[in-house]
Amino acid sequence: MRFEIMRLDDVDGTPVDTTVVDAASVKRIVQQAAAIGQRLWIRPADTTAS
Repeated sequence: MRFEIMRLDDVDGTPVDTTVVDAASVKRIVQQAAAIGQRLWIRPADTTAS
């Protein structure tokens, strides 16, 4: 399964950048963000291809 991870602005919570990763990478990214106090929004990536 793939997840979309959005890094959020510290002031207003708007997405700053977005990346799509596999499930195995989510834990590492969350740990890195937690270490520096960064806010994330994680959701399943859209798997439908047009």
